[in-house]
Amino acid sequence: MNYLSRRCKSILPYTAGEQPQDKRYVKLNTNECPYPPSPEVEKTIKEFDAGRLRLYPDPENKKLVAAIADRHGLSPENVFVGNGSDEVLCMCFPAFFDENDEIAYADVTYSFYKVWAHMFDVKSRKIPLDDEFKLLHTDYLDLQGVKGIIICNPNAPTGTPIGRLDLLKIVESNPDKLVIVDEAYGEFASCSVANRVCDYPNLLVVKTFSKAYALAGARCGYALGNKALIDGLKLVKNSMNSYTVNALTEAIVVAALEDKKYYAGVIDKINAEREETADALREMDFEVLPSSSNFIFAKHKRLSGSEIYFQLKENGVLVRHFKSDRISDFVRITIGTHEEMKVLLSEVKKIVRHK
Repeated sequence: MNYLSRRCKSILPYTAGEQPQDKRYVKLNTNECPYPPSPEVEKTIKEFDAGRLRLYPDPENKKLVAAIADRHGLSPENVFVGNGSDEVLCMCFPAFFDENDEIAYADVTYSFYKVWAHMFDVKSRKIPLDDEFKLLHTDYLDLQGVKGIIICNPNAPTGTPIGRLDLLKIVESNPDKLVIVDEAYGEFASCSVANRVCDYPNLLVVKTFSKAYALAGARCGYALGNKALIDGLKLVKNSMNSYTVNALTEAIVVAALEDKKYYAGVIDKINAEREETADALREMDFEVLPSSSNFIFAKHKRLSGSEIYFQLKENGVLVRHFKSDRISDFVRITIGTHEEMKVLLSEVKKIVRHK
């Protein structure tokens, strides 16, 4: 007897980046921050009263919500928090879309979108990026027949951004559609529309602490939007799990938000290392897409993406390779420390030299 539901039997789940245990790798495959969290985070962990863990956390996470609202100049009613931005994005589907509604997103973007759409019986309309893997805002103006639009900005896995003004044109031209902007990598760019959510009732911005804030292991993400959208997400959340953000995570994220100077330095180092690495790869006959994120997307003129991926892995460097048709020749490389990127470039040089 097969007890799985029809939906469960038909799901094609998202494939997370490898977390191999067979040997020690220079790990550049899942866009984690190469630097530790703020010292204030470590201090908070050491001073945290473990006795609090016997109690449930505040289901509304009031301290965390207030800190996020303050960070963005918004009111607490404009903030929703969850167990990572993936959970927040997933909750958007049952909150805002019914079965057989249609949502539009790029053909090359975060592959979890199509998984959630399929799981909740929402139709997908994939809009191709142009030949340079850029999202053209004109393709999204006054879209007909869709209930919503989701845009990853800067995009993943390409790293390419769409400008604020062009993004707002999409929002303005689709007043009857929800526009969800996934800003997982927004801290590395200057294209955020988070401060405009109160100006547009159809705009929802989703962000995370997993990238620039170096808290991927803590699992915390959030959404910013008008009160009606946030209340919709709360309805879904409280129908699934009252306690999505634990007490320790709440405490350390609040501490992280207070240390703006530290994280500004981390972001500057990553952005500088990204440009230096991209230039070095171009000198070795790579095409590297312009990136505004903490990773780069590159392909070699003579070597396939799978060949580069497997040879690097064999030599202790882990990057990400996607088998999708348009991008199968590319590898996505997370920006690590200067020392890690030196190892990467050294191994790439050996691969290229022997071809």
